[in-house]
Amino acid sequence: MITPEYIQTMARYNGWQNRSLYMAASRLSDEARHKERGAFFGSIHGTLSHLLWGDTIWMSRFNGWEAPKKGIPESADFGGDWPSLVSRRREADDRILDWAARVSAADIEGVLCWFSGAVQREVCKPRALLITHFFNHQTHHRGQVHAMLTAAGATPDDTDLPFME
Repeated sequence: MITPEYIQTMARYNGWQNRSLYMAASRLSDEARHKERGAFFGSIHGTLSHLLWGDTIWMSRFNGWEAPKKGIPESADFGGDWPSLVSRRREADDRILDWAARVSAADIEGVLCWFSGAVQREVCKPRALLITHFFNHQTHHRGQVHAMLTAAGATPDDTDLPFME
């Protein structure tokens, strides 16, 4: 289904897109980043915070990161203030790239089981599917942030994978 090369490409894409969104969001005031915009996690800041939370929970399962102490409902506050969120995002992206560089074909095989707070039960799924979901989840929420940034007058860079730097 997927390969280590796919994971490495998507980890690079994740970092590239996060740099673009955070640069655009940095041009807005803190008030504009926290403004309720009708997204599932409310604001630009809340959605970026949830995305960091999601990356952290998945990497706790894939690579032994410390899992967030709180669940999805509190994830919009996971990142802290803007400077903390920016710093934590950079660190997470670097760690995701490091993990991706070390993933082998064997690491993608098999099944991963965990207790899901979202559905309140143990879930077991193929690792390849979950890694694909991890990157898809990032893209989904970055799309929401891109739309909110554009509506707020900020202009993120291109999002097309073939044009990745």
